[in-house]
Amino acid sequence: MQHVLQAGLSSGMSATEGIHSSKPKRVSPEFNGLQSLMPRDWTPTSKTRITHKGAKGQNVHASVISIGAWPWGDTATWQWDDKDRPGLDVAWDHLFKAGINFIDTAQAYGNGKSEVITGELARRYPRDQVVVQTKYFVVPSAENILHPVDAPARKLKESLERMKLDFVDIYLVHGHIHLSSIAQVAKGLAACVDQGLTKCVGVANYSEKDMLQMAEELAKFDIPLATNQVEYSPLRRYPETSGLLQACKNHNIVLQSYSSLAQGRLTGKYTKDNEPPKTHRFSSYAMSEVEPVLDVLRSIAEKRGTTIPAVSLNYNMCKGLVPVVGVRNPQQAEENAKALGFRLTDEEVKAIDEVSFEGQATILWQQG
Repeated sequence: MQHVLQAGLSSGMSATEGIHSSKPKRVSPEFNGLQSLMPRDWTPTSKTRITHKGAKGQNVHASVISIGAWPWGDTATWQWDDKDRPGLDVAWDHLFKAGINFIDTAQAYGNGKSEVITGELARRYPRDQVVVQTKYFVVPSAENILHPVDAPARKLKESLERMKLDFVDIYLVHGHIHLSSIAQVAKGLAACVDQGLTKCVGVANYSEKDMLQMAEELAKFDIPLATNQVEYSPLRRYPETSGLLQACKNHNIVLQSYSSLAQGRLTGKYTKDNEPPKTHRFSSYAMSEVEPVLDVLRSIAEKRGTTIPAVSLNYNMCKGLVPVVGVRNPQQAEENAKALGFRLTDEEVKAIDEVSFEGQATILWQQG
């Protein structure tokens, strides 16, 4: 599955790869990014919890940052080595103690190995203190074609076996490319809730139109759509400029952002003389184009005595998104945890907005 995912990325699942130009389009200066900000008295802290709405009052309260488990076990994109595992254990303990209790994985990640590792980490702490989210693998397969309604539950049961858990807190549809209708998928998600396999359901990479249609279909079963997960960062603000972010706020749907650090491009690790691996295709702009954005992030980080990743993640949270960020070692855990406990000023957000990129949608994957 991980190789299918990487093949898809190579074919255009990125906002800037495939048929798209690598030259970034900057957000129009006429767009007012400050209108997206959380109330000025809101600051993300280790105790902040975001409510994901579930059926029958089974709401899930997750940390304002989610740990992305895509790298765990994945060799096609992230070159995972089992020797990394001890460091990951230390990183997870650090994050959990810092108030970050939310892990995001998927059936496609590492051919299921990510889910195995996620389950092992989740079981280190009381189950009611850890939020686990996984995603239904939507790429056409015999099971998805022959069982368009039952497939989500069938696959979730396999996920739970891998994780050795009784349920997940949140279950997402990984993308809009499923052959079955949105109504059929909604019915399948409702079955997952009814069977106690998950508390909340959501989608990923859905456009505003498809997201709201899914919400309407789920409402027929008295189940709310809890969340939509899309790519968002200062290098891809399309979910904000297109109106998707505001639509989520209007309908009480949590918008999660993956590739929140643009696969390392917004960490300071890479430069024009040290480009990211070619497999890191999300927001895949040349670092020479990204460096003006990094310069602003670095300036803010230096003034605040924090890290570039912390500033970038805080930016997403200030806009009202829950950033999903990959972690595989203690250093990354420490840097990302520093995003909590402060809030960027309007002036700092505006400075980042002024150098940010818009990104765009694609037919294959980047709908949201």
